[in-house]
Amino acid sequence: MRRPNILIIYTDQLRWDALGINGNPDVKTPNLDRLAAEGVNFERCFVQSPVCMPSRASFLTGQYPSTLRITHMGVPLPEESVTLPRLLCPYGYESANLGKLHFLPHANRDHRTTHPDYGFDQLEISDEPGVYEDAYRAWVRRQQPDQLDQLSVGLPPATAVWYETMGIEDVVKHPDAGGRSDFKGPIPFAGNEQVTHSAFVADRTVEFLRTRQHGPFLCVAGFYSPHAPWVTPQRFLDLYDPAQLAVPGFPPELISQGAEERFPVEQMQAARQGYYAMISEVDQYVGHILDVLEARGLADDTIVIFTSDHGEWLGEHLRYGKGYPAHDQCSRVPLIVRWPDHVPAQHTVSHLVEAVDVIPTLLDCAGIQIPPHLQGRSLWPLLQGADRPVKPVALTEHHGWKSLRSERFRYVVHNNGREHLYDLDPEWGDYRDIADRAEFNTAKSEMRHYLLQRMIEMERPLTRIWPY
Repeated sequence: MRRPNILIIYTDQLRWDALGINGNPDVKTPNLDRLAAEGVNFERCFVQSPVCMPSRASFLTGQYPSTLRITHMGVPLPEESVTLPRLLCPYGYESANLGKLHFLPHANRDHRTTHPDYGFDQLEISDEPGVYEDAYRAWVRRQQPDQLDQLSVGLPPATAVWYETMGIEDVVKHPDAGGRSDFKGPIPFAGNEQVTHSAFVADRTVEFLRTRQHGPFLCVAGFYSPHAPWVTPQRFLDLYDPAQLAVPGFPPELISQGAEERFPVEQMQAARQGYYAMISEVDQYVGHILDVLEARGLADDTIVIFTSDHGEWLGEHLRYGKGYPAHDQCSRVPLIVRWPDHVPAQHTVSHLVEAVDVIPTLLDCAGIQIPPHLQGRSLWPLLQGADRPVKPVALTEHHGWKSLRSERFRYVVHNNGREHLYDLDPEWGDYRDIADRAEFNTAKSEMRHYLLQRMIEMERPLTRIWPY
């Protein structure tokens, strides 16, 4: 059989409702909307961690963070881990990761040194835009060396401590204003728009596609956007008038506590201007990548996946960023699958699925047996139009707590036994903990039951070699 090519377009911090196709009238994403219209759009995909490293490790290994023992940031994925490229390699796949990977902590290493390949044949890794001497800066040095001083989005504080401790001189110029944790509004990219980090990822992805002569390939295009700080060319910022951008309100109990003064509408609109502009820049490059696929005659033989590692609060719940307790704003991400003539176009799936399901699905599509150590379930039946749920709940994990999402509820439990329950049906339901209300005791018990089932189901004991 002819095995399909696989292109994974993997963004960072893109929440589900930040695409036009998913009901957002403000954001401009024509190419991603077209991609969804040409394939299957999953409305309820949840990641297995609300932060980068555990989520990314889980996604590309098909295992839960707790199984990998990577449930918080700063834990490297072991070099020998069985990743998607290693599962595909015996079947003739050539693989590349271009852009962000984030399997290693980035703040305490020299980015000029050889990175573990994790099974990829080609690695051009840049986990942060312009901050380190890495593949991105090397690309700009070759393209437009006069732009090198315009690239950095700001030195991570942990890196500054590492440099000082190790006596390392930082040779990269960083911006004087607009810190790395600046979530308040947009920052125009200081250089030429042809050398942004997103431009780098797109250029390297296109070059990879243009040089494919034969055999199946796996290509991961690792975009950093729309991760804060929201730095993007002015042209994309000009697509949005912040005063016209809709922002959610807060429940009355938070308003009475000063929520609107702490998170004023103007600030939240400015944040959305920067966030949406970064998404529109990615959208432009997605269109370019899809056009090259078509021009090369690869589109019909390529499974295109578009997704993200987690979302972003954008001021909701009085927060920016991502993390505990994995609200939908942080844990629910886009998942679009296009494979012409194999999966239906203009099809929407509303059932709950998990990011950990993607790897088994790709193996299923390629006619490759699914190894027993994988913990997700193939979504092939849903891609074929089946209208039955694959699983009743989605699990998101972190060190010390777990969060379970059903069709209606979100349940959170801590290692000290403390529980939370949120009814997501009514307005402001995700703000109000109902765990102590007697009328929801049955719902709470059901969520506990689901969690226990999932914990048992996740067990992967070593294979016994002979009866004792």
